Amino acid sequence: MRKQNRRKSERKPVPTFRTEREERAFWETHDTTEYVDWTKARVGRVPNLKPSTTTISLRLPAPLLADLKTLANKRDVPYQSLLKVYLAERVTAEHDRAAQPNPYKAAFSQGRKRS
Repeated sequence: MRKQNRRKSERKPVPTFRTEREERAFWETHDTTEYVDWTKARVGRVPNLKPSTTTISLRLPAPLLADLKTLANKRDVPYQSLLKVYLAERVTAEHDRAAQPNPYKAAFSQGRKRS
């Protein structure tokens, strides 16, 4: 009998875990289809879930920080929040740019002889 066709009564019981780390290690090495009937799964919503953050130390030139604070003040937002928005926009733009072929790079590599 194929694993995918296991009936509910034939599924293994999900073990009880003492810690999240123990549970994570278990699921990294076991197939969930042996324990869960995914045909009955539904999409869950977690509207108040906030992404985890990490605190970093970032040294900025004083004039740049002053300009950032001025811009944030004009928008009536905290300067750190504005900085996160700017960083997120730039990272997205860089990902988009990297995904598109660069016509100049192709033309340069074709027109140049390799030694």
